Amino acid sequence: MRKTALVAVLAALLTTMSPALAEAVNGWTTLGSDRARPLDESQGLATIVRPSGTTIRYTGIGTIPADLNSQGWNHVGDPGTAKGYYVEPYQRDDRGAKLFRVQAPDGSWANYKHNLESWEANNNSFAAVSPDGQWMVAGEWGTMDRLLVHPMPGIRFTNPAANLPYASAIRLDHQVRDIQGCDFQTATRLLCASDDPGGTLFGVTKPLLQVDLSASLNGSDVTGHVTSLGQLPLQSGCGGNFEVEGIDFDERDGTLRVIVMSPSICIAFDSKTWRFGQ
Repeated sequence: MRKTALVAVLAALLTTMSPALAEAVNGWTTLGSDRARPLDESQGLATIVRPSGTTIRYTGIGTIPADLNSQGWNHVGDPGTAKGYYVEPYQRDDRGAKLFRVQAPDGSWANYKHNLESWEANNNSFAAVSPDGQWMVAGEWGTMDRLLVHPMPGIRFTNPAANLPYASAIRLDHQVRDIQGCDFQTATRLLCASDDPGGTLFGVTKPLLQVDLSASLNGSDVTGHVTSLGQLPLQSGCGGNFEVEGIDFDERDGTLRVIVMSPSICIAFDSKTWRFGQ
């Protein structure tokens, strides 16, 4: 390759990188990144801690079980976990219900369905489980001023044949847009990954958000104070639209992981799961 061509390629690469990486994760230090496969690591992830060992489990279109896909559950979101329980959120194209697929610590699975409230969007972007294992937070798509709370299926709600009820809401003091995943850092703090493409809500696109709750979840509404920690890293060898996906906080060592998928031309080559520490 000629020197001038090499310089041009390097310049193009630099222009695709986030111009303010440190600001993008205010309060967090970038530890590095791992390649995220688009087929089975593109939607979300969760660190499952059990007596038998600890695993980091990813979701993607390739991880949807065939029996669920055949029933119309064609989208899986960002999973959540606590107390050894693991939950995957599913949605379908109609407004029939949402599905939460739960694995107990002994490895057994159960499916819990939630019939939509009249005002509820059918998107099921993520599931985040409170540290005490009692409550599950779920997310909708679009511009919202709330996060939805359900009793945690498999722990607080144990009848898969019954409708998983809506319990309460986290009432946000600032609108959020296109939340792809949230996870609890503490009982009163959520970290959320936003795929906001416009940047009008917080001054940047694709922000990492911090939501501080007025109280631990208890079945009644609580308020959530939303703070933007800045833009998540957008780095690729290709220009175009990035997509921020799921998020996971590993309580064992404090590692925060966020999936950022590269523009379509490079999605298979340099999509990343970013790792951060405090």
